[in-house]
Amino acid sequence: MASKEHSEEKMRNWLLNAKRVVVAGVGNSLRKDDFVGVEIVRNLWNKVSQNVYLIQCETVPESFIQPIIDFKPSHILVIDAGLLDSPPGSFKLVEPKEIVAIPPVSTHALPLQIFCEYLTKTTNAKIALLVIQPKETDFGEGLTEELQETAKHLTKLISRALP
Repeated sequence: MASKEHSEEKMRNWLLNAKRVVVAGVGNSLRKDDFVGVEIVRNLWNKVSQNVYLIQCETVPESFIQPIIDFKPSHILVIDAGLLDSPPGSFKLVEPKEIVAIPPVSTHALPLQIFCEYLTKTTNAKIALLVIQPKETDFGEGLTEELQETAKHLTKLISRALP
């Protein structure tokens, strides 16, 4: 697993020269830490420019394909919980081809790899998935303390790196 500093540098480098960015949060509000992607998007409200399109996809990212295409993004960042075999709150920025190696936590109607591949073909945008290791994904609401801290940290990191 890459260090936190390496992951942060990779995120900043990936967003370098971004003009129009979609940030899509994926997750289930009834599965505790699985909701971290949507929580980060919510935290970004009023902290980004008009060149950033924030989407709370929850469990149906495929429902937002056309609005994403219409926005004409240069970059698409999908944020979701996934099993990294790392401590809770760890995160990793991965390219779409690497998604297959990371087991998802939530059940999406359309696998994120297919979602990302389709958007790559239809938008020509750079696409990455920010995967965050959950602590708990049992039924229930609210993030664990570790994931709340990670969500705050990543909100600051992403908001500073966005155009």
